[in-house]
Amino acid sequence: MHNKEKSLIKKAITNNREAQQQLFEQYSPKMLGVCRQYVKDLHHAEDLLLQGFLKVFTNLHRFKHEGSFEGWIRRVMVNTCISYLRKKNVIDLSDEDYVFNDAATESLENTSVEDIQKLIDQLPEGYKMVFNLYAIEGYKHSEIAEKLDISESTSKSQLFKARKLLQKNYIKMNKAIHEDK
Repeated sequence: MHNKEKSLIKKAITNNREAQQQLFEQYSPKMLGVCRQYVKDLHHAEDLLLQGFLKVFTNLHRFKHEGSFEGWIRRVMVNTCISYLRKKNVIDLSDEDYVFNDAATESLENTSVEDIQKLIDQLPEGYKMVFNLYAIEGYKHSEIAEKLDISESTSKSQLFKARKLLQKNYIKMNKAIHEDK
């Protein structure tokens, strides 16, 4: 960890507002992106960002300087988003079966980040949560199961279904784009 960052963290622990502001300015753009991955509405994502930073500054004394500070903040943001979605009762982690057509995997090379995020936003909340935790945050199924209080097989099933639905919606999006041309 850089000495400047360590110094800022020490100052922020003592409620130094300037240090807290600097940390917020440094990490808030990335962390808004994290919140946005879990919550479709930008205004709700911004609210969660602020709630997450409140938790960060309240619990800053618990940061042990093991691993990256950004990773620690990211974990706080993910947990804040999961808590919000649980309270809103929008997470459906059912094992309900959906039927998907097998379609050829197409390349994402020419797909913008915005389009990929739109596709992820179309996922049901349970699928999206597991997909984000696994594919973006790098959690293992056992960790996801523990974090969401579900079985590992439910986590695996949700990821499988999320991938299939993403593939289906991607193909549909590409067809619509090519038909417009």
